Amino acid sequence: MNNECRFERSEKPCLQPIKNQTLKPMIKHLTILLVSLLLSANMVAQNDGEIFTDFSLDLKLDYRQFFNDGLYDGQKNSYLSFAFQPEFEAEWKNGQYNFKFTSFSRIDQHDSRRTHFDIREMYWQMVKGNGELSIGSKKVFWGKTESAHLVDIINQTDFVESFDGEEKLGQPMVHYSYLTDVGIFDLFYLPYFRTRQFAGKAGRLRTPIILDGSEFPYESSAEEFRPGFAGRWSHYIGKFDIGVSHFYGTGREPIITDFTTFQPIYAVINQTGIDIQVTTGPMLWKWESINRTSDFQDMFALAAGFEYSFYNIANAGLDIGILTEYLYDDRDEFSLNGLQNDIFAGSRLAFNDVQDTEILFGVIFDLERSTKLYSIEANRRIGNSLSVDVEARIFSDVDEKEFLYFMRDDSFMQFSLTKYF
Repeated sequence: MNNECRFERSEKPCLQPIKNQTLKPMIKHLTILLVSLLLSANMVAQNDGEIFTDFSLDLKLDYRQFFNDGLYDGQKNSYLSFAFQPEFEAEWKNGQYNFKFTSFSRIDQHDSRRTHFDIREMYWQMVKGNGELSIGSKKVFWGKTESAHLVDIINQTDFVESFDGEEKLGQPMVHYSYLTDVGIFDLFYLPYFRTRQFAGKAGRLRTPIILDGSEFPYESSAEEFRPGFAGRWSHYIGKFDIGVSHFYGTGREPIITDFTTFQPIYAVINQTGIDIQVTTGPMLWKWESINRTSDFQDMFALAAGFEYSFYNIANAGLDIGILTEYLYDDRDEFSLNGLQNDIFAGSRLAFNDVQDTEILFGVIFDLERSTKLYSIEANRRIGNSLSVDVEARIFSDVDEKEFLYFMRDDSFMQFSLTKYF
């Protein structure tokens, strides 16, 4: 396929029929798996006693307002969207067997790319002795720091869902975890690679060239079916919470070797990570670092800092946390991550009230350039089944050498209302 098709420049999506059709058999197989597991659960319940189930549903209405006009044709200033997330859980045989299904869907007013569906989790789990086996699509989180999660590599980032990379796609896997006196050992077999998606022509927070992550080339001839492998050891040693991990497979972050032509590739990488948290009274010391190697780009990155908490201020139930982290990435250019030499400073407020009100705000300062990124996240419950969330991202004095420069006019505020069933 030529570059004009791979890097779509028109409003009509430029898709490769064979590659996009690979999702259809995957969804079909997952559906068969779901039905099979439910039937198995029913048979087990008949033979081994009662099966316990739970179902919940989250409905969410989002309104996102951008403060400035878009830099590129087709972009809007306001976006309304609706999301829903059903979740089903079942367990039987005294919790020895479990099943979980969580899907996520969003319908966006303008951006067709942000209108998407994903199976966040759908897996069967067996717990026996000190071992735990999970088979299916699952979300796994690794990490300690607030402003960046460097070691968190199992799941692909859902980039159209959140700017900060917190939201992840479900990852098909076989996961075995074993608890010992010297820590927890986790092993992962990852048979399928999930591509990263980007905003469409009408979307914000995008580059001048409309990128289609499903069309990026792969280093491996097996493409998305090249298996990945990962392992992690984690343990508490006194005040230390330590994790050491290694990943070998197709990297979740596409490597862009030239920002003038936007030539990305999904490279095969080796990544070793270390995450540490030390608790000393009200102070939490945090560290994450990774070393990543590939035939296209080697890198080292770290995030390190602390969080100090003041509890029950003036006996009013208010907790205040002060956060500071240093962010380093030795890639001077050609990186989707603009945190090469930066400082994050922020504060977390927890009111410990009936409404569970929390506020997190912070700013990232570039130590070499003028770029600053301000952020605010706040949430509060309304009654027993509603919550309201506010999120703001403000870009200030973005240097033209930053990847963020392509989105320099995309400061926004988002209001969300969620109904829980």
